[in-house]
Amino acid sequence: MSSNRISIRSYTNQMRSHFHEYHQLVLPLQGSINIQVGNYKGLVSIGDCIIIKAGQRHDFFADEAARFIVVDLDDLPNNIKDSTTEKVSIDTPLIAFIQFVDKQLNSQVSHTIEITMVTLFYQLLALQPLLQKVDKRIAKVISIISHDLSKSYSNNEFAQYACLSVTQFKKIFKQSIGLSCQKYLTKLRMEKAKALITHTDTPISIIADLCGYQSPSAFSRKFKDYFGDTPKSFTF
Repeated sequence: MSSNRISIRSYTNQMRSHFHEYHQLVLPLQGSINIQVGNYKGLVSIGDCIIIKAGQRHDFFADEAARFIVVDLDDLPNNIKDSTTEKVSIDTPLIAFIQFVDKQLNSQVSHTIEITMVTLFYQLLALQPLLQKVDKRIAKVISIISHDLSKSYSNNEFAQYACLSVTQFKKIFKQSIGLSCQKYLTKLRMEKAKALITHTDTPISIIADLCGYQSPSAFSRKFKDYFGDTPKSFTF
């Protein structure tokens, strides 16, 4: 029998300890949870996900007003299964999705929708970049970049945000992400641009601006260089 299930839960401020034979992921909606599982001990807050693998004993407590999306799974996507860190940061689409799950589960009972939500959660989980591996100083820069891709950024600015020299920043960023900061920034901009072009009717001039390019022509050149096709080839 499948253990796959998605629910909203709250906990008490009394320490509890247990384990289960299925995998479990806990994602805060409101407040935080104190938890010890594997090599991790500390707070898990909004924007985080704690991974509790099958058979792992975990100790936890939380403020009674805190609320969490809890997902029980028989299997984990490979990126999560292979993770050596229990606490991971989740991206904006997954945060938005669990907020939708919260609204849905609080409004009605629909077995079909709940099965679909578990499936979609699994698929979104498989896309998570596992930012838990990133140096905290670099994670701060990534958060700034992700918040607004329209701004012009320089390595000097990023180094200041990270409280590092430019040389140190560039070295640590590449060690953490596997790309230079500017290549990572381009990757995020191009992915956002492709999504906007594919799924919306937003004019190219506005997409260029939203993705940090001062002119549509400069944006189109970069887009073609990155994807091998012009923006128009992705329009619907």
